[in-house]
Amino acid sequence: MKQFKDKVAAITGAASGMGRTLALELARRGCHLALSDVNETGLSETAALAGRLGVKVTTQRLDVSDRLAMNAWADQVVRDHGKVNLIFNNAGVALGATLDAVRPEDFEWIMGINFWGVVWGTQAFLPYLKQAGDGHIVNTSSLFGLLALPTQGTYNASKFAVRGFTESLRQELDLDACGVSATCVHPGGIRTNIAMAARIDPAMQKRTGSDPEQARKRFDKLLNTTTAESAALQILRAVEKNKRRVLVGPDARFLDKVVRLFGSWYQPMTTWFAQRTMMG
Repeated sequence: MKQFKDKVAAITGAASGMGRTLALELARRGCHLALSDVNETGLSETAALAGRLGVKVTTQRLDVSDRLAMNAWADQVVRDHGKVNLIFNNAGVALGATLDAVRPEDFEWIMGINFWGVVWGTQAFLPYLKQAGDGHIVNTSSLFGLLALPTQGTYNASKFAVRGFTESLRQELDLDACGVSATCVHPGGIRTNIAMAARIDPAMQKRTGSDPEQARKRFDKLLNTTTAESAALQILRAVEKNKRRVLVGPDARFLDKVVRLFGSWYQPMTTWFAQRTMMG
């Protein structure tokens, strides 16, 4: 996909952060938008900002973990816009928890949004992208889809799963030669509200000796290296170049090299880092 003018893009998690900046940058390039989120207030704000740029914008309150709701939204997008060319499976949440104590309902919650939301979004929109003959799937993994970190095991599990799913998907699309491609996005520290909105398992307070608010603030400081606006530009550039993956931010690029260089020996390094910065 060399240009976005007169294309139609569907974006999950569009109420704030990278979802909003992707929407606005696409609108500046003449791309029409179908936006979704559970946050209806933020979603309306994004839609209003994008609408001022002269493109058609539709919105839908959507829980991405609901497969039937995702299917219905994809159908509605095509009814509203006549086609769809891009799906950005961008919605994501965070959870601080140790793997020996995480509550099953919290584990299911993060996997439902971060992983199954990507799967359902891909499956719901892919037939329509093939129908358009010019399509791209953009799935958001994370820096934590490249390396693991203590207390982030559930988040790691979801984001490593997105990486594996998307890399296999890309290969299948290459084999099909159907006019649709896929890119896996690995953002590092992006200035969004994901850390401050994260769930913190109550057991974390006992283990780390700090309250959930302090844990959120420490994690938020780590996610402060790249603006959401810069991230959106890097992602769209990767789509234009049909890249298989994009490492967003200097921290993602640096730590990817660390993992490649040290292999599994990166793990003692992250354990030491966690002791100093995250564990109280």
